[in-house]
Amino acid sequence: MKQIKRFPAVDGSLGWYESMPNQRTHPIIKVTENGSFDYVVVGAGFTGLSVAGRLAELEPQSSIALVDALLVGQGTSGRNAGFIIDIPHNLDATDADRFTDSYIRSLNGFAISRLDNIRKSQGDDVYWRQIGKYLAAHEEKHFKNLEGFAATLDNIDEPYSVVEGSELKEKLGTGYYKKAIFTPGNVLVNPAALALSVSKGLPENVTVFESSKITAFDWESKKLFFGSQTLEADKIILATNSFTEEFRGCTNKLAPIFTYASLTRPLTAAELAQFEGVGSWGVTAAHPAGSTVRFTPDNRILIRNSFDVLPGLSSNQKLIEKAKVQHRKSFLKRFPELNTVPFEHSWGGMLCMTMNHEPVFSECRPGVFAIAAMNGVGIAKGTYLGYYMAEMIVGNKSDSLDFILNSSNPSWVPPDPLRSLGAKMRLSLEQRLAKGEK
Repeated sequence: MKQIKRFPAVDGSLGWYESMPNQRTHPIIKVTENGSFDYVVVGAGFTGLSVAGRLAELEPQSSIALVDALLVGQGTSGRNAGFIIDIPHNLDATDADRFTDSYIRSLNGFAISRLDNIRKSQGDDVYWRQIGKYLAAHEEKHFKNLEGFAATLDNIDEPYSVVEGSELKEKLGTGYYKKAIFTPGNVLVNPAALALSVSKGLPENVTVFESSKITAFDWESKKLFFGSQTLEADKIILATNSFTEEFRGCTNKLAPIFTYASLTRPLTAAELAQFEGVGSWGVTAAHPAGSTVRFTPDNRILIRNSFDVLPGLSSNQKLIEKAKVQHRKSFLKRFPELNTVPFEHSWGGMLCMTMNHEPVFSECRPGVFAIAAMNGVGIAKGTYLGYYMAEMIVGNKSDSLDFILNSSNPSWVPPDPLRSLGAKMRLSLEQRLAKGEK
């Protein structure tokens, strides 16, 4: 039996979760007694939700447990910027591969369609808006990244438009950005609300256990320990992202990066004057270490930037407050007229990366499967990887599954302290290079 030493935590005031337009109506079920299932899925983010949902469809006679240390919507899946990316996130034209990029686009589209159908079936308002996104630059030196992205789009015949100057200001309500690439297929959501909606739509043979912290595991007996209680299963699926190494689901593959976000209160009618005629929008930065910014359907502004390497996989209020100072600077650069608008929520969450941007997707030991490392595009990628993991587990074969298996060979990273030291040095450099985009 192996003990768990690091646990998911609520890092700050989780803005998306606290401002969800849909309300929870079902009770919280915790692990309070021993249980036995055909499958146990660990982690109720988009990946775990997808695995559990697809397994339940494929095997309606099977019993499935989905467990999480937090509530659905509180984990990493509910803390991202709420972009469901439809096209490959590639800024470097030299890395373009028409077949690979086209296939990823089709998988992302499949995930978007599946999530859309689920949330519609639940009748939930999750602020789903298929309104595209802007990849934008403030500094001219980053225009080359826009050109690289445009080359990728040209290579797969993806529509886009170049927006700059006064036209861009008119679209966004801020004159901070000089030039952007707009792509129309991206979806913007409240990610915590969407996760809750997906969990409500799970088939009846799935039992969701929340606020249930796994304290130890034994892969020989396929048991998970929750203090004095246990759950056992024929097969266990780890949808645990940055915590996957804690469960021995992989070794020396993951590079978890902590990032932070702040969300304002809703703007007043007077404050909205500068956004007259402007709909909700999302901007990602032309440099990967720059700020992600959103103007939401409920008239809030999100700023996400600042990065930390935290081997303990959780943050603290001091670090969140430090990031909030940078958020304020970034906010005022873009919206100086809104200098009296406070942030209502600030929080931290993890990006789970690999060095070569390929995910973990494997049977890591007999009867134990692992999916991890969405590399910053987790809503769509987690959804399709979870779906096809279920397909693989039951023995189904497909070209899409073959593609995923052939694209899931994450490169090795050194163990700590070398991993953290190297990541800190790289992050420091990238954040300096991205200064004007923060």
